[in-house]
Amino acid sequence: MNQKLLLTSAGLGLALGLFLAVNIISNTAFKSTRIDLTDNKFYTLSQGTRNIVSNLKEPVSLKLYLSQKLAPSLAGINAYTIRVKELLEEYKRASGGKITLQFIDPEPFSEEEDKAVANGLQGAPIESENTTFYFGLVGTNTTDGETVLPFFNPNREEFLEYDITQLIYKLDNPKQKVVGIMSTLPIQGKGGSPFMKATEGSQPWMIIDQIKQLFQVKKVETTVDKIPDDIDVLMLVHPKGFSDKTLFALDQFVLKGGRLLAFVDPYAETDEPAVDPNNPMAGLNAPRNSDLKKLFEAWGVEMIDNKAIGDLSLAKKVQMQKGSKALVVDYPVWIDLHEKNFNNQDIVTAKLDSIAVATAGSLKKKEGAETTLTPLLETSEQGSLIEGSKLGMLADVEEMVRSFKPEGKFTLAARLTGKLKTAFPDGKPKEEKKDDKAKEETPQNTEESLKESKEAANIILVADTDILDDKFWVRVQNFLGQRVALPMAANDKFVTNALDNLTGSNDLISVRNRGTFTRPFTKVEEIRKNAELKFREKEKQLLAQLQDTEKKLNDLQRNRKEGASAQVLTAEQQKEITRFRDEKVKIRKELRSVQHELQKDIERLDRNLKWINIGLVPFLVAFGGILLSFYRGRRKRGLATA
Repeated sequence: MNQKLLLTSAGLGLALGLFLAVNIISNTAFKSTRIDLTDNKFYTLSQGTRNIVSNLKEPVSLKLYLSQKLAPSLAGINAYTIRVKELLEEYKRASGGKITLQFIDPEPFSEEEDKAVANGLQGAPIESENTTFYFGLVGTNTTDGETVLPFFNPNREEFLEYDITQLIYKLDNPKQKVVGIMSTLPIQGKGGSPFMKATEGSQPWMIIDQIKQLFQVKKVETTVDKIPDDIDVLMLVHPKGFSDKTLFALDQFVLKGGRLLAFVDPYAETDEPAVDPNNPMAGLNAPRNSDLKKLFEAWGVEMIDNKAIGDLSLAKKVQMQKGSKALVVDYPVWIDLHEKNFNNQDIVTAKLDSIAVATAGSLKKKEGAETTLTPLLETSEQGSLIEGSKLGMLADVEEMVRSFKPEGKFTLAARLTGKLKTAFPDGKPKEEKKDDKAKEETPQNTEESLKESKEAANIILVADTDILDDKFWVRVQNFLGQRVALPMAANDKFVTNALDNLTGSNDLISVRNRGTFTRPFTKVEEIRKNAELKFREKEKQLLAQLQDTEKKLNDLQRNRKEGASAQVLTAEQQKEITRFRDEKVKIRKELRSVQHELQKDIERLDRNLKWINIGLVPFLVAFGGILLSFYRGRRKRGLATA
């Protein structure tokens, strides 16, 4: 018996020693081996990121500037700094040696702090420490190119991987991207003589100024039969009256992998139809719509014809004249969209605060289409379709509001993805050529055209062109001869976000939203809420008793004894006051008891969780291992005796 006990004890001691040895060895030998057990795979890089970092054309250096000594004192950000550091280590591992990573602590008044400031990092002042907290990333390549993330804002936690991957992608592709602008609206200005003073109408729209700060802009004529090869993203605005040859050029551009940001409109407020001198009023009823119906048909998407979207819950207030009175009314087709109307899972629309649209259209996926249409901007459930004939300068706004009937949610902008088929299965359309003698047809172009996209397309469609017009989103001021933009909405950010996203590779666009790393303790919150309900109930009882006692005191005061002074209380009143005071003390004790029980419940849960994590789980694992070992031993002995 003693020998068996000795062997058992020795076996347990050996198992414990082996357990510790395995942990020590694995911690050093298998440091790079990781298993991500988090719900949203926070520490697992997306396949798109892996493709980008594993195929870097040149080495990239990353420097994380982090005020390490200050981080532990910032409860809301300390855990996030750990996550960023560990994620950057994943980038380094996935790059196969192409990424070098350096952690720098820019202590106050140090040379490292000077470098952080010089690199454009933004520090957050810490008043209690009278110093600055730095938490940003600087990336460089071998050609002295530099890209910076000034500060890792926890509010962008869902897009942490995208932001880092985009930084690396830009370092590996440093050439400035070219955005082609193809528009029938005077978005780039109306031109005019260089000797004439610039007028408001001759200036480019402010959206163009914002785009030029980030990209190289190139004008593309609306009559082209081929989109230039150097265009990275084509921004198409109000494609009205396009010929088949131009539509074919757009078709082939997209099928070859070109990126498209298209703005169509059922009623463009900024469209200025040609005026007939003999009938000036005809321009009021001239069509102001644009569409890509032929291409949309092939792509599996459609915009509802000649109908604008209205939403009374999001409507702008406008001033209108009725007789001699000036009225302020809601205009249902001029809409201010807010966060709840944005797709917060898409990098283009997440974190925007507001976007203004006017007489926008509705996009929807065609039945049976194989492509995917993901909404980016939507109305509320109070959206409705309004006939285009009711719009314009002669619109009866009051009648529009009176007859408004909500129909549900509508999509104003969307991302179209998937394999696309050509809208021109017979190839390039024939061109007609006129001369003085006769009308001749040129031979069919024999140049081979694509019948479907080489890879999954990525297109952003917006059913509104007025989203770009200055008057709906920005005030423009002149300061010392320079135009200064004072945005009223984030229309410019929506456009530049879309262009920035589309200029990336398919791998970059595919980098997913990770959700937030911070996970609430739902059980603790449940306990807190239950205790809070009890607390409020007691508080309600106290207030009710207080009101009841005050009423009784007032009744007693009115019925006090004859001849008693107003300042002298009766014995009954004194007794009632004493009872109330005792009751008040009792209820206060009960309130404190509820609060103490709340804290006890939380502390009890905390102790239980610690015991489970530190004690029970390791014990169960060890116990399971012993049982498994015992079972295998018995099985081997059984086989041996057999």
